[in-house]
Amino acid sequence: MGIPTMIGGLPGMEAFATKMMKSEMEKLDIPPVGEFLEILSASGVQLWACKLAMDMFKLEKTHLIDDLNGVLTVGDFYNRAKGDGVQILFI
Repeated sequence: MGIPTMIGGLPGMEAFATKMMKSEMEKLDIPPVGEFLEILSASGVQLWACKLAMDMFKLEKTHLIDDLNGVLTVGDFYNRAKGDGVQILFI
């Protein structure tokens, strides 16, 4: 968005940035994240959560979407990511 880092820390800026991002996504006809994940899952994509991120944000598997294939550690991720034909999308 081109907002200097110093301004990003001001009260209300996070909500403002979120509103702007949602507006831009609507203009580009990009579905909301939840709907996007449903579309991916219905298309046969495997969805995995990051164990480290879950630990950092104190999330449990019950906080996540039902279509999730599981939770991966960094080592698990590397094992799954090697090889031909692997495509990775971070959301």
